[in-house]
Amino acid sequence: MPSPKHILTFPEHLQRIAEGVYLWDTHAEKGRWGEANCVLLVSGASAALIDTPYDEAMTRALQAAAAKVLPPGTSIDTVINTHPNGDHTFGNAYFPDARIITSATNARHLCHEPAPADMHRLVTGSDPGTPLGWYAREKFGHYKYTDLTVTPPTHTFHGNLGVKVGSMGVQLIEVGPAHTAGDVVAWIEPGAVAVAGDVVFQGEHPAHWHGPLSHVVAAVDAILKLNPQVIIPGHGRPMSAAEVQAHRGYLTDLESLIHRHHREGREAYEAACRIIDSGFHADLGSAERIAIVTAVEYADLDGLQRPGAVALAEHAARFAWERREPVAA
Repeated sequence: MPSPKHILTFPEHLQRIAEGVYLWDTHAEKGRWGEANCVLLVSGASAALIDTPYDEAMTRALQAAAAKVLPPGTSIDTVINTHPNGDHTFGNAYFPDARIITSATNARHLCHEPAPADMHRLVTGSDPGTPLGWYAREKFGHYKYTDLTVTPPTHTFHGNLGVKVGSMGVQLIEVGPAHTAGDVVAWIEPGAVAVAGDVVFQGEHPAHWHGPLSHVVAAVDAILKLNPQVIIPGHGRPMSAAEVQAHRGYLTDLESLIHRHHREGREAYEAACRIIDSGFHADLGSAERIAIVTAVEYADLDGLQRPGAVALAEHAARFAWERREPVAA
């Protein structure tokens, strides 16, 4: 049972971004995982949803909010997944009549993602006296995974794909590997809106599972090349092009620091600790995610296979565990 601090509330209304473009922003607190942005596109009698929420309760809340802007008789007939992480795809199951579109690379890598049953075992079956067991409960203990079914895409593509939502044209652009192997950016040209998925984070340190960081930077450059007026990150509030340019600087600065520590012979975890403890972008939440990015970057530099998601999460959990506040007696 979630503790009071883990009970989540969700917005009852969508935020209008441009004509026919609406954002469901959960206004997550710093340090929380899993509360991703979802974007609703509405044109005529057609509607599409870019990314779906993490569990049934979140998805039902989104559907209730979406119903307030959908024209009578209109339902969400298309779902677009920017990448296969569960906080952007587990809600697919609650749109049973929709076509589900993502890149072919995302579809292939879906099987490598922790499934709902895996997350349930991690949250309820791991040892809370270990860093990962404690961290799993802290960050994921407020979601219900037991009734979720992974729903794969019905349509895939390579490179670019044009999608019509009523009279609205949407360009899907494959920019991965970056955050994951096959990241997709949705470009809504009429509103000059780019939906970036987790290629871009706002207000939090990013966790990138595939990388290397040079690929993430290239994906950010592809977004900026579109000359968007608004960029909707995977997590956090909408951003301007200038803010995304600043985020690009964050990525290149982090890359330089990691590479320096690697050249100086430090292990990945020690490098991450030094970067975090130096106060690198201390204004952002979830500093422990730097340990994930550092481990991925080291694997690339050393020509090794990238660790899996759970192994990477252990790096973040270890850092957070070692610096957690003591529990009052």
